[in-house]
This record gives sequence, structure tokens and C-alpha cells, in this order.
Amino acid sequence: MVNWLSAHSLGFPPLARALREPDGLLAAGGDLSPERLISAYRHGCFPWFQAGQPILWWSPDPRMVLFPNELHVSRSLRKAIRQAHFEVSFDRDFAGVIHACAEPRSYADGTWITPAMQASYLELHRRGIAHSVEVWQEGELIGGLYGLAIGRLFFGESMFSRATDASKIGFVTLVEHLRDCGFALIDCQMHTTHLASFGARQISRADFAAYLARHLDQTGPTPWAKDEA
Repeated sequence: MVNWLSAHSLGFPPLARALREPDGLLAAGGDLSPERLISAYRHGCFPWFQAGQPILWWSPDPRMVLFPNELHVSRSLRKAIRQAHFEVSFDRDFAGVIHACAEPRSYADGTWITPAMQASYLELHRRGIAHSVEVWQEGELIGGLYGLAIGRLFFGESMFSRATDASKIGFVTLVEHLRDCGFALIDCQMHTTHLASFGARQISRADFAAYLARHLDQTGPTPWAKDEA
């Protein structure tokens, strides 16, 4: 049975109450206010839904994560990074990145990054919580990704690419910089072979919750203090 959220409370049900089928569905309803989104990530869940559906909140078990010191970069990608004439920046064009991530994909029917979703994450960006990585070529935005940074954890949301290896180069740059700043974990949410190729792996929901408890309120060097990566 799906747990319906109260409009008057930002709380979420215990993660253990998430459904097994579909895997990780924890709750429905509520809103996309910045306050509720922050509460969701701190609790261990995230929004994902299609047009025409209520807002759905997920906490899959297992959870796909990448430990920054376990990043794997293939020899061919490392060579491409050395030879690419790309510029990588942080937080220079968050709106451009999230708009590009919301564009239709050839392999997907519609987008879950609705205008309301974009507006909420833009507000989180203005508050210094949501961040973007941009990849540029001759002044044109050709790739990037965005997510949330809370404590020593980064919660990845979406990425896009308009040129070969563009999003990969942005992702590798981000992970290496987060590693250097002492981040403990990058939340990748769901398993994909693409993320696994970078060294991401699955951990149990209980282990993920333990990382949240340990690192959400930690402080340290901020990766967003410098523009150029």
C-alpha cells in the first residue's frame, strides 16, 4: 500500500515501508517545494514520476552509489580527456544544464523534469544546495549534470551530452574534485551499466541510510568555491 503524504507535514514514512514492487516506492503526493525536497534527500528518497502521475517518492533497495576513491576511468576515456578541447565549469549555468537535461530523449517517452521540478531545483541552486557541472566547447554548452550537495554527500540527478564524451568528462571532473574535497559518497540512485563502468556499485538501503546519518551534517572544503575544474 502506497503511503500518501500530508500537505501539512514535510515528513516521510520510514524507509523500511518502501514497496518491494515496484522496488523502492515509498510515498506519493505532497509537493515539490524546496523544503520538502531537502527533507526527502536527507531522509533517503527522491522524486521521480511521469506526466499525469502524482508525485512519487522512491528509496530503492539496493541503492546505486559511487565512492569517489573507487572511480574507474577507462584508458580510452582518459586519453579522450587529455585530448579533448573542452572547458569544464561549476555552477556557471545551472538553468542551462537543467533545461538541457529536461529535453526529450530518443530512448524515453517524455521527461520527468517538469517545469515545476525545474523551478524547485533552480530555487535550491539559489540557496546553494543544488549545483551544476558544465562542459563547454568554443563557448557552447555541450554537456553537463546537476545534483544536490548536503554535508559530505552528493546526490546526482541527471546529465546530458551533445558531443561524444562530453557528459563523461564532466562527470569524471566532478567525481575527482569531490574526492579531493573529502566527499564520502555520490548517490546514483538506480543501477545502470553506464554508471557501473565508472565504478559505481550497489549497497543496501540500510547501509545507505547509515551513510546519510554519518555524513549529512559534516562540513569541510566546498567544491563550489572555484569555477574552473
